[in-house]
Amino acid sequence: MHLHTVKPTPQQAAILEFIGSFREQTGSLPSQREIQEHFGFASRHSVPKHLAALQRKGLLERSAGRARAMAPVAEFSSGSLLRVPLLGAIPAGLPIDQVEQSGDFLQVDAATLGLSRQAEVFGLRVRGDSMIDAHIVDGDLAILERKPASHRDIVAALIDGEVTLKRLIVEGSRKFLKAENANYADLMPALELVIQGVLRTVIRTHPARL
Repeated sequence: MHLHTVKPTPQQAAILEFIGSFREQTGSLPSQREIQEHFGFASRHSVPKHLAALQRKGLLERSAGRARAMAPVAEFSSGSLLRVPLLGAIPAGLPIDQVEQSGDFLQVDAATLGLSRQAEVFGLRVRGDSMIDAHIVDGDLAILERKPASHRDIVAALIDGEVTLKRLIVEGSRKFLKAENANYADLMPALELVIQGVLRTVIRTHPARL
């Protein structure tokens, strides 16, 4: 029996779950190219790095000399995984009218994010550069939880009918959104400011463009 003290990152957990789901649905294991295409990795080197990290953590078994000879270790329980619907793209620049719907999803390890299995989460692909000083860049995948927000939380918010990713600032009874880039002005609501989710983690599947 393997006793795992090292948890996978959210991205690694998603890859591990994809391998298991692919095997259940097709009766075979995915190739590295199929994994790359499923997650949209720009570099062909990303998948081998993730697989090697999972193997080092004891969460994936692989046989030398056989490209598809890999299997998730049984002790990694799918019961600890959260299904995260991907709602499309959200700007980290100027707001847009609505979030694009992708209909896709990934699964992440709840314990890694400090979440309960009952947490309501969703993912949004970041567009723009207004949050670069918070180390959130164009192309990142933001994982958010539907919960009440506090002062200085990074949130997905509906402001006057448009949605964006910004830091919430609370000053007394006044609430507004602040960018993490000096080139962008604060967003002050004229009519409404509705918090749709609080950022829990960011998954980067591409080289950072800071």
